[in-house]
Amino acid sequence: MTITRINDRLSVMPQPDPADFGSLAAQGFKTLINARPDGEESAQPGTQAEDDAAKRAGLSYVFVPVTVATLTEADVRAFQRSLQQSDGPAIAHCKSGVRALLLHVIGEVLDGRMKLEDLPTLGGRLAIDLTAATKWLTKYSERRPVVQGFFDKRTWSVQYVVSDPETGKCAIVDPVLDFDEKSGATATINADTILDHVRENNLTVDWILDTHPHADHFSAAHYLKSKTGAQTAIGEHVVDVQKLWKGIYNWPELATDGSQWDRLFAHGETFKVGSIDAKVMFSPGHTLASITYVIADAAFVHDTLFMPDSGTARADFPGGDAKALWNSIQDILALPDDTRIFTGHDYQPDGRVPRWESTVAEQKRANRHVANGSEDSFVKLRMERDKTLPMPKLILHALQVNVRAGRLPEPEANGKRYLRFPLDALGEAAWS
Repeated sequence: MTITRINDRLSVMPQPDPADFGSLAAQGFKTLINARPDGEESAQPGTQAEDDAAKRAGLSYVFVPVTVATLTEADVRAFQRSLQQSDGPAIAHCKSGVRALLLHVIGEVLDGRMKLEDLPTLGGRLAIDLTAATKWLTKYSERRPVVQGFFDKRTWSVQYVVSDPETGKCAIVDPVLDFDEKSGATATINADTILDHVRENNLTVDWILDTHPHADHFSAAHYLKSKTGAQTAIGEHVVDVQKLWKGIYNWPELATDGSQWDRLFAHGETFKVGSIDAKVMFSPGHTLASITYVIADAAFVHDTLFMPDSGTARADFPGGDAKALWNSIQDILALPDDTRIFTGHDYQPDGRVPRWESTVAEQKRANRHVANGSEDSFVKLRMERDKTLPMPKLILHALQVNVRAGRLPEPEANGKRYLRFPLDALGEAAWS
């Protein structure tokens, strides 16, 4: 085995044989990080085989699959967390060890512990070409807007702060209000983390943007507005969702004019995040009201597209439509190939770390539900798959909050707030 020591915490190596994992443990390594996507070579062991072998050897195992072309800051941060959480020295591999080292040095430069101009010297000393890291960091420094994702592991949701480095103005996209359905407790942990980021980076919140009324988490839009004074916004077709759920909840007093938000966006409408131009695309299919925010080269699509290895969102919620979803996806994929796609959920297939950024080009090439497919095949796949999926566990809890821009029910006479919970409202359950 060829092992290259980077520092006391990290070493990198080419693809190891799972039979050698015991030897790695004997050398004092505590964590194995696999930075290689499955399927690159026929002889490749694969993440499941590596995970099993690592457990037998007493090693912690982390799957951070990357390619040079698709590497994102989320991958870099996941790699850093795996090092921080390791009980001791970690060893990371890909096919050759280069990608594993790229993840490390990019993080070091982003955090100021290393300078960009130091990379050629380090690469020469280790006999590893770090040109790809230099190119990635140079491109990263030129990007507008700056996008910071926040992953909520309870709901697999990704929230965003989208900022203009020129003015310090920002938008918050699809924030989560914490809710525990077992106890009925609410909290503002996610939202306060976003506020901490805003404060630490001297940002000013101009917008709090929802892509649609969510079925799997509460929106923190109302809470964040109370803290920042920023405008709240959503697509104008939210009124159709309000009318639909007004009937489901038997809720005559619910206002269905969208007045709970400060701004209702129409398809094609434009706005600004600081000095950066933004526009709205109507993206129905997952819901009646779903929209995409295109802020310069960054498109926030939430449930319309997932990461390529996950595919696309379901279309069987009340008001959903698989054909409409296909057409919305085609509109998104008609954006320039280098448009960054930011999704709203990640369900971590194969146990990999959370990821949420791709590009139009990557989605067209690799999305498991869309690439090389037709409208008919997509609709068939989506309808068959959706029949097997249980409804989100929070759908009946969340919609009554989210059709009111994240406002919780008003307290009743005893000072407590109560949710309405209609029985048999969404058809037959997926019992098996």
